[in-house]
Amino acid sequence: MNINYIRDKIFEQINIKHLFIYKGNRNQVEKFEGEIVKCYSRIFIIKLLNGAIKTFSYNDFIIGNLYYVL
Repeated sequence: MNINYIRDKIFEQINIKHLFIYKGNRNQVEKFEGEIVKCYSRIFIIKLLNGAIKTFSYNDFIIGNLYYVL
């Protein structure tokens, strides 16, 4: 799996609502619902249902820290 493949897959999911699960530091797990609104060369932006914005890198998907449930 390379970064171009992940970037293309994330780009296909723009404006589709998902449940995201993020594995943070020290075994903290954060679940949130939102949609991917923008994709850039190194990061992408997720807008949550409450209007908050989160940014992640494509590497978060590659190493398994972030994933979404359809």
